[in-house]
Amino acid sequence: MKKLYLSVIALVLLQVCDAFKILVVFPLPGKSHNILGEGYVRHLLNAGHEVTYITPYPKKNPHKNLTQIDVSDNMKGIPTDLLSIQSIMDKKVDFDDTDMLFHFFTHIAELTTKNENVIKLINDPKQQFDVAITEWMFSELYAGFAPIFNCPLIWSSSMAPHWMVTRLIDEYTNPAIVPDSQTANFPPFTFTQRLQELWIQVSTTFKKITIYDKMEENTYNTRIAPVIAKKGRPVPTFDEVKFNASLLIANTHVSLGQAMTLPQNCITIGGYHIDDVVQPLPKDLQKIMDDSKHGVIYFSMGSNLQASKIPGELKKGFIKMFGELKQTVLWKFEENLPGTPANVHILHWAPQQSILSHPNCILFITHGGYLSTTETVHFGVPIIGIPVFADQFTNVERAVSMGFAQRVDLAYDMVDKLKAAIGEVVRNPGYKQKVEELSRIYHDRPISPGKELVHWVEHVVRTGGAPHLRSPALMLPWYQKMYLDLLALIFVGLVVLGIIVKRLFVSSKKIVKQKTK
Repeated sequence: MKKLYLSVIALVLLQVCDAFKILVVFPLPGKSHNILGEGYVRHLLNAGHEVTYITPYPKKNPHKNLTQIDVSDNMKGIPTDLLSIQSIMDKKVDFDDTDMLFHFFTHIAELTTKNENVIKLINDPKQQFDVAITEWMFSELYAGFAPIFNCPLIWSSSMAPHWMVTRLIDEYTNPAIVPDSQTANFPPFTFTQRLQELWIQVSTTFKKITIYDKMEENTYNTRIAPVIAKKGRPVPTFDEVKFNASLLIANTHVSLGQAMTLPQNCITIGGYHIDDVVQPLPKDLQKIMDDSKHGVIYFSMGSNLQASKIPGELKKGFIKMFGELKQTVLWKFEENLPGTPANVHILHWAPQQSILSHPNCILFITHGGYLSTTETVHFGVPIIGIPVFADQFTNVERAVSMGFAQRVDLAYDMVDKLKAAIGEVVRNPGYKQKVEELSRIYHDRPISPGKELVHWVEHVVRTGGAPHLRSPALMLPWYQKMYLDLLALIFVGLVVLGIIVKRLFVSSKKIVKQKTK
């Protein structure tokens, strides 16, 4: 019995020794980003670690090992009507404007460093972390948390790897085969599309280096560097900080897009935000879905876009069109709608994963956000995509190209087009067959996404920042990567050779002239 007690104590101590203190930084005031941040938090807490979470959406009654740093004041940084569907439809907001995006995200990053709760955290001499996990979203300022606490850095990308994130750990992706996160191009590209992708990469890089990097460097030198110096450590430059990540964890999987050439410190773990065990539906919703003999169509424009902001005439058009369908329609909508047909059910809150997992869910009408796209492949449900901004156009175009989606553009005259798309997807079994094929690929993994995520975070800590995964590309000057030094050497060699040949030719002519005399 004594040996048994000792064994139990040893196991407990082993668990305690393996528990790490982890900082998770997801301060963007967007619910979809918070869902990804909570995915990290949930899996790391379940693995026995202590987590400090910087979030604008703190929970009541958090886990005993979770410390929340409230940055809900970041919501004040969202411009009025930025995510209003009507404003987007009326072209009052342009998400193709990279200047607007960079200004917005750098402003949110600056607000985060100015937040009183964050200031208190970073200035606390007792606070120590084994690793910092920070979301990348058009800002590299959050990398400054790693040197503050003298710990390794893990970048987290909310979407598939693209040139702006891969350059932080290795190299720019090739614009001839990998689209920018803001375009709807899908390889293989046409000649024009290749030029477009190249121009976006070159022009955005120029703007980033000359404008936005300087803005963030100024914030880093003003608000982060003094904290590092106060702790008695050498202050690295902003470039040294943002290019010093141990790992990039990207929220994607090959079944969701395309195979890519990636460095070893880029790990793709798509779907880690999805619950390991799907929660049961509320009883009333369970009965509605069970009794829907013609199937259920689920309509949601995501967590950031408010369906209530859809123009009135468009709402009426949707209601009339949905009422003409034989299928049951579940519409995630923030307010009650008068005159709703019997087959249409308004949900102020929708348990999306539970709905998609139900066998009677035959179609998902979505804005095409990356989380929703991941969930539709996870549960094997075809989609109709209505992209609104950012990567949604890329996600929907990719789904269309892969054969499990139809695209309908957001417009005042879209109702008839949406009805036609519904008929096409419901009648044609090819959409369902394709998404189920991709779902089998998605699920065919040696380990669950949550466990893989925990493994790599722990691996970075256990190996002192995983220097063995670091790409040598970061240590090579850009002109050497492009062999410009070799080209310069060849050019100089050709010039020298030309001079020698010219002099020999001149000398030979003189000799000939002398002989002829």
